[in-house]
Amino acid sequence: MKQFGGPAAFIDRNDINTDEIIPAKYLTEITKKALAPHLLEDLHLEGQQFDPHSAVMQAAQVLITRSNFGCGSSREHAVWALEVNDINVVIGESFARIFRQNMFNCGILAVELSKADLDRLFALKGQVTVAVDLAAEKLTATSGDATVECAFSLNAFDKKLIGAGGWLAFADANY
Repeated sequence: MKQFGGPAAFIDRNDINTDEIIPAKYLTEITKKALAPHLLEDLHLEGQQFDPHSAVMQAAQVLITRSNFGCGSSREHAVWALEVNDINVVIGESFARIFRQNMFNCGILAVELSKADLDRLFALKGQVTVAVDLAAEKLTATSGDATVECAFSLNAFDKKLIGAGGWLAFADANY
């Protein structure tokens, strides 16, 4: 089974839309790989420095954000841009419905946490690493000596889908 987790990057904003995840001008690309360098390049965070090409973002396998991540259009390119950049988990308070399902279809874990749990994660300082125990539906974020544990829940089908590695792998194994 695929392992979920890794180094984390924080994006402290609600309502990050699919145009900010991957700008529409790149939707004519014919490979997922061509989307890779453009992940989050149009994202602006008021009063915050954000560089999508920073070392933290380049190393990230986990994104931690706020609510309504992936709102906007229903195109799959936004999820593909995460996938091709080795993002395997996105943690937030909520996700746009179709975007969330596209994440699971591509084998990327969408973890919904309460605002209080997200605030505890955002309070961590320094380099944060997240480990996910899918079977136990628990994640552990560590930074230095600080540790934050959070429980989450997935419905049975999403758990099978993500455990298989996405829709295509699930379908191959079951149909």
